[in-house]
Amino acid sequence: MLLTERKGDLFKDAEEGAALAHCISEDCRMGKGIAAIFKKNYGGVSELLKQVRDGKKTGTAAVLRRDERLVFYLITKRIYSDKPTYESLESSLMDMKNELLTAGVTKLAIPKLGCGLDGLNWHQVKAIIERVFEDTDVDVVVYLL
Repeated sequence: MLLTERKGDLFKDAEEGAALAHCISEDCRMGKGIAAIFKKNYGGVSELLKQVRDGKKTGTAAVLRRDERLVFYLITKRIYSDKPTYESLESSLMDMKNELLTAGVTKLAIPKLGCGLDGLNWHQVKAIIERVFEDTDVDVVVYLL
């Protein structure tokens, strides 16, 4: 596992074939912050809501396939106005890791997960990401805006 922080635009600069991920709530509102950009770029709200109805809850990860890219939606809270916990983020990352490994994906591009509007501490989040992926060959690139 290698974690790299890089200045750039996640949507323009992420390596082709790399999976993308960000945090959402079970209600899939995605009205502000980077979530709104994911919603605009990848749509699929009805697909995500169906996954929630079918059992994806807080602490799991929903996923959309867009062309050759997997786009993960880490469900870290129940409704948009809630705040995530480090535990729900870690559980969501574990769920995503299993999906990544099953799909054979070894590149992941992310923002500073949960550290924007959700207010989590980047140093704690980074430590969680490193712990979750330490036993894998997944390279994680964190895009700093």
